[in-house]
Amino acid sequence: MSKSLLDIIIAPILSEKSVVVKDKENRYAFKVNPKANKTEVKKAVESIFKVKVEKVRTMNVPGKRHRVGRNTGFRPDWKKAFVTVKEGQKIDFTALPK
Repeated sequence: MSKSLLDIIIAPILSEKSVVVKDKENRYAFKVNPKANKTEVKKAVESIFKVKVEKVRTMNVPGKRHRVGRNTGFRPDWKKAFVTVKEGQKIDFTALPK
């Protein structure tokens, strides 16, 4: 594994949708390195947060078109991962170093 664990997990996603999914299905959302695969994400979450991961789902999110005045461009593409942890376990986001 060439990347360190903290290079794989960039930040938790705390949107309204992700909080609802967390409460109902014990699934957490993270912004991850676009080059990371599912097994690397699983190992990183298990090591950093000390939980047992059951399933990882990833998706590539394309950057949106961005316009400022008459200048246009694109926001960068990024990768999102939904991580399902074992029943009865929780992830504490304060354990994630800055």
